[in-house]
Amino acid sequence: MRKILLVEDEVNVVSFIKKGLTEENFEVSVALDGNTGIQMASKGEYDLIILDIMLPDKNGIDVCRELRNSQVQVPILFLTALNTADNIALGLNSGADDYLAKPFKFIELVARVKALLRRANQGGGEIKSKENLYVVANLKVDDTSKTVERNGELISLTATEYRLLVTLIKNKGKVLSRVDLLESAWDINFNLATNVVDVYINYLRKKLDSAYEPKLIHTVIGMGYVLREA
Repeated sequence: MRKILLVEDEVNVVSFIKKGLTEENFEVSVALDGNTGIQMASKGEYDLIILDIMLPDKNGIDVCRELRNSQVQVPILFLTALNTADNIALGLNSGADDYLAKPFKFIELVARVKALLRRANQGGGEIKSKENLYVVANLKVDDTSKTVERNGELISLTATEYRLLVTLIKNKGKVLSRVDLLESAWDINFNLATNVVDVYINYLRKKLDSAYEPKLIHTVIGMGYVLREA
């Protein structure tokens, strides 16, 4: 049975989520504040963490950062009433794998939980290929070692950034819409108004393009994004 840690301080929400996920055959443990959440998550007993952002003692953003800094790599799903693009980007950039805005439908929560667990079972969700080495200009992606280099310099990417990059590089020269990228890199349908793809494209550009030439990630206005040399 898959074990989920729910870090949430609203008792009604806790009761609702725990009851529903238990009926879906998950084992759910609960922490009512950020510090307790860190202590429980650090034991390494859970397959997934559902993390509220507005928490007593320590907010969810800080909890997520601390867990990632402590090498806790299980999938983290944020629950947040702060659903502006900036707040969502802040949450994702802190190390979370997904988010769900409050109020939410339970069926969507279950879908996101299962998608995250499925990706984790596939080795973090990285895209597999018979050709394990991709080279475009001075960018090299080794899909065996999961390493990325630009001009010989090793570049650190999050799991989500890596999936997005591999999706782009496997489709070199092909314009991919936001829907294409969401389905390939996230394995789930997001609310497109959140601009999550745009946020992550910007992250990739800062890491891969800002200090290097030629620029590889291009916007095709009204259509999407493409990775190409010019």
